[in-house]
Amino acid sequence: MPLIERIAKFSSAHRFLSHIIFWLVTSIVFLNRYDIDEYHDFHKILIRHAYYISFTIVSSYFLTYLIIPKLITAKTYYLVTFYFLIGSYIICVCSRIVVVHVLEPFLRTAPFGQETVLEIAMDVPKLITHYFPLTFSAAWIFAFIKLIKEQYAAQQHKFSLEKERAETELKALKAQLNPHFLFNTLNNIYSLSLMNSPVTSKSIARLSEILDHVLYRCNGRYVSLSAEITLIKNYIELEKLRYGERLVVNFRHTIDHDTVIAPLILLSLVENAFKHGAGEDIGQPVINIDLKLVNNHFRFTVLNSFMPGREKEENRIGINNITRQLRLLYPEEHDLSTTTYDNIFVVLLHINLNNSTYLKDKRYESKVSFS
Repeated sequence: MPLIERIAKFSSAHRFLSHIIFWLVTSIVFLNRYDIDEYHDFHKILIRHAYYISFTIVSSYFLTYLIIPKLITAKTYYLVTFYFLIGSYIICVCSRIVVVHVLEPFLRTAPFGQETVLEIAMDVPKLITHYFPLTFSAAWIFAFIKLIKEQYAAQQHKFSLEKERAETELKALKAQLNPHFLFNTLNNIYSLSLMNSPVTSKSIARLSEILDHVLYRCNGRYVSLSAEITLIKNYIELEKLRYGERLVVNFRHTIDHDTVIAPLILLSLVENAFKHGAGEDIGQPVINIDLKLVNNHFRFTVLNSFMPGREKEENRIGINNITRQLRLLYPEEHDLSTTTYDNIFVVLLHINLNNSTYLKDKRYESKVSFS
């Protein structure tokens, strides 16, 4: 995490403490500007330094919490500039009055001359050249840190809103997939029951296992890849009960480690192949599924045959939904393509999991939301 992000995070979580630390550090840094030979007493240096820090704090909060917010929201800068000039003038005059009528009588040996309050107020050149730089030197640093913190907080708030919108859209997309899948599967089992098929009860058992995963284990944004592989296997076995020996299905999977992936996307691609491949092919349909995960590079290929002249736009039912989910979950880290050749429909999905949104979400969870 960059240093600025760490400072912003700490400042938001411990606002009062961060202010104290800033002024302690500022006090120590500016304490070195005093010459002990000039005052001959460290006690006097501390008194003069306390005065300086006090007016520096006043000018810092005046600039940061009064002027800058007005400057950001103001439609015209003239009035804000007027407020800044008047406020700065009053602070500098008060600072000079304290020096002349409080500090000098205490720190200097009489007799010495003193300016009146009116003379101090009228000596604008001295206020500008000496007291304004002295009083506002740390104020600009304080205001700059505040602006960086607020900019970072705004970015985090924007990221949070985008994440919430994405979550809402993902839930809506999943809500479309689940009924779509359930309707197709129940329709298949209904067809088996009409034929008094002996595999109807086995189909219902397989469906029960699938629904347990779909309804209760896919509520999160990600699930384990091994669980999705098991889900695909169960779905294939369910379809084999329906199509029998005429269906040729090959499912190969190779993973060098388990990871997490968006739920139901892979199953939807497989279901699409069965519905528009085996479901419409009255011959001997072929479905090949290949899953590979190597060095966090995920490749998923689904190939299904179809009857000549039967290839339609319907073959892409559900793919638009999947495309939208991938854009939300793996922006700029995925590639989904479809091709058709020799009565073969192929879907190829590639995801680079090295820089996936899952990792970004993990980093996001460690950050603080700013108010």
